[in-house]
Amino acid sequence: MQIETPRKTVPKSEKEVFDFLTDLGNFEKLMPENIDKFELINQDRFLFSLKGMPEIVLERKRQTPHNQIVLGAASEKLPFTLTADIAKINESESEVALSFEGQFNAMMGMMIKKPLTNFMTTLSENLTKI
Repeated sequence: MQIETPRKTVPKSEKEVFDFLTDLGNFEKLMPENIDKFELINQDRFLFSLKGMPEIVLERKRQTPHNQIVLGAASEKLPFTLTADIAKINESESEVALSFEGQFNAMMGMMIKKPLTNFMTTLSENLTKI
């Protein structure tokens, strides 16, 4: 399953956006209002849950300075990645596109596609406000 958000313009340089996203504690600021729990485990991992959903632990998988950050599920039970691609527009603006890629069975995919799409949209919208 793959979900991509439209590119959003962020009123920050690509370095500022990259620095914001590489500080995983900042993801709490991007979370939807229905967040139930957020916990920074260490500099490379955080845990969150939304009301009515199980807890998810995301960890930093790789990053390319100022261009891309890839987070992935810490558990092998639900393998997926969340990628932020950052592109420079000018010195004070950048574009960010979020993408989700996961391997789920068809039943699981049907159940999580809508809430996951909403979650990704919220993260993307909230990025424009950092």
